[in-house]
Amino acid sequence: MPSNDARTLLQAAVPTAVAGAVAVAVGAGVAGGKGALGAGVATIVVILFMGIGLLVLQRTARSLPHLFQAMGLMLYTAQLLLLFIFVAAFKNTTLFDPKAFAITLVAMTLVWIGAQTRAHMKAKILYVEPESDKAEKPKNTGSKP
Repeated sequence: MPSNDARTLLQAAVPTAVAGAVAVAVGAGVAGGKGALGAGVATIVVILFMGIGLLVLQRTARSLPHLFQAMGLMLYTAQLLLLFIFVAAFKNTTLFDPKAFAITLVAMTLVWIGAQTRAHMKAKILYVEPESDKAEKPKNTGSKP
């Protein structure tokens, strides 16, 4: 994985994990152990879904750059639909608090998107390929010989 890709993944995952730890503490305070478990599961689900999606998108950008924008839109739509499916699937669970799960899932998704946006804004990624050393230098066409 190139360093920019790893840096972007790290800069999105770490704030999400930190916010997830806060959500676990809040969930434990509000709904007890089941609230903490629900917040923890939601944090893990968001980090996995969004991390895998980011890796797929970066691989697509390298191999099929002409499909990058369409792939990004499709990927984020699919991720949001899968997160809604997770909320619907665990709506009536007794394993953990579904309300803490759903709120944390939405909050961590927003934290991930914000952190990923910040990482992309701070990244110094070239959008024009630099000239190689083998390329011919332009000749001096000025008036001096």
